[in-house]
Amino acid sequence: MDNSANLRIGLFGIGLSAYWDQFPGLEERLKGYVHTVEERLQGPNREIVNFGLVDSPERALAVSHEARRQDVDLLVIYVTTYALSSTVLPIVRRAKVPVLILNLQPTAAIDYARFNALPDRTAMTGEWLAYCSACPVPELANVFSRASIPFHQVTGLLEDDPECWREIHAWIDAAQVANTLAHTRVGLMGHYYNGMLDIATDLTAMSSLFGLHFEVVEIDELSRLRLDTPQNEVQRQLKIFSTAFDIQPDCSSAELERAARTSAALEQFVQSHRLGALAYFYKGSGCEMNEDTVTSIILGTSLLTGRGIPIAGEYEIKNVVAMKILDSFGAGGSFTEYYATDFAEDVVLLGHDGPGHTGIAEGKTKVRPLTVYHGKIGRGLSVEMSVKHGPVTLLSVVESKGGGFKLLVAEGHVEDGPILEIGNTNSRYRFPIGARNFMNRWNEQAPAHHCAVGLGHLAGKLEKLGLLLNIEVVRIC
Repeated sequence: MDNSANLRIGLFGIGLSAYWDQFPGLEERLKGYVHTVEERLQGPNREIVNFGLVDSPERALAVSHEARRQDVDLLVIYVTTYALSSTVLPIVRRAKVPVLILNLQPTAAIDYARFNALPDRTAMTGEWLAYCSACPVPELANVFSRASIPFHQVTGLLEDDPECWREIHAWIDAAQVANTLAHTRVGLMGHYYNGMLDIATDLTAMSSLFGLHFEVVEIDELSRLRLDTPQNEVQRQLKIFSTAFDIQPDCSSAELERAARTSAALEQFVQSHRLGALAYFYKGSGCEMNEDTVTSIILGTSLLTGRGIPIAGEYEIKNVVAMKILDSFGAGGSFTEYYATDFAEDVVLLGHDGPGHTGIAEGKTKVRPLTVYHGKIGRGLSVEMSVKHGPVTLLSVVESKGGGFKLLVAEGHVEDGPILEIGNTNSRYRFPIGARNFMNRWNEQAPAHHCAVGLGHLAGKLEKLGLLLNIEVVRIC
């Protein structure tokens, strides 16, 4: 298995070597705390590189070189007791990766009675030093600030502090998403939907910011793969369709087979180019082979989107990145836009044609035939779904005046109720600030008209991702 996209976390504790001879047992105790942090940082797709306890400038210099050799993506500094800033600066300066400082006390409070009953003041001082994790954090913050090194911090307890560890793992999750983006190849097939000026984007700036690689791919290649797909692969995709979708009775066998052939070709196409996402649009130029491909693409693209390879129509590059971000947080990431408001119920209606994320649907995604793809060529099968009822997050990657980027975020809920059954994704969204305020505040940030939706409330994690990527995050609700 390729582990190149695993998040490599460089962990080290910090202390002061002068203490070890003065206070027997303190060094081993603090090393044990570092081991506890290592165990608690474990998780899927994470590799922990534990550099141990760094207690001198000499040891810091050695670890600084080792961190580079180990190719760490994030440095987690566990402050075990007082430590000199000179034991930390060389490591973070050379590693040049995001820094998370853990100011974690062993327990909620010192046992004062037990402490004051210790046999002498040397033993008391040793016990006190085991609780001194807060002491050097201002020193580190001052030095990092003067050295223009960004840092992030979590304060809490080593044990019995669920809120603290949720915060730590949220930082790690955000770092994993940043790392996923830096290993993602985004396919670009076709061209922009003619006249949608808002979705045009600067690929150089996006590559620089997110670490993405953009691969220009040809619909002609997909069409050729489609023609060469053997019948047994078509039958295999038909079986997958019958399991993954709720196929409506008015879907013809000819259209299902056409979609299955394209889906099988897409699987090979995505694998061949090692794509982690794809933005596409093809208007049609009188080439029957390519028109046949693009008008039968929705079921295959929905399957891929549902398993973590988001695909966005209308060549919406910024939005496929938003979809990838949400999906990398485990929330799914489906293409959507708002198109109307139910003022009577104070809910906003959002949906879109084209691919939907089957993994975040309320029930099974329906497949329906359409005699016309509105605003596009041809006809064929489409997917109809509502996003799963409950908490959701909307995300837009916004390209601002002057070429900068920001993440625009809103948290809301998808509710049960009537939707438009027109063969597209459609859902009813309620926002805590109300439908009118949501629309006004969202529009004030000047996003493109598409956005992505994922399950759960993720604003906190998205704000952390923004800090790690040095990109503004605007949360409107």
